[in-house]
Amino acid sequence: MPNCPECTAREKKKIQARYESEIVEEDRDRQELFRRFDEIDIPMKMDEKNRRNFICKRCGLYATREEVSDIRFRLNQKTKTREDKHDDYLDWWAKSKKEKAENQ
Repeated sequence: MPNCPECTAREKKKIQARYESEIVEEDRDRQELFRRFDEIDIPMKMDEKNRRNFICKRCGLYATREEVSDIRFRLNQKTKTREDKHDDYLDWWAKSKKEKAENQ
């Protein structure tokens, strides 16, 4: 059974916040954080009436396997921060006019 993507994302945020508050930045290990993420298990139940849909008993999400996959993909995408946009602009500005014309 798939795990509920919305509940899993919420739990990951809680675990990461707790991990960052407990562990000093110099001692942090990404592998340890990922091990904590692997412990999350929030399985969805299959709908008895319609065998193609899954239901999360925790948050009430009702979706097909494809929709669950789409939600998981959307939640895992990295949103661009202001710093990322600023870095992209600086990279663009540093290019020559010839490179800019070729990219457009």
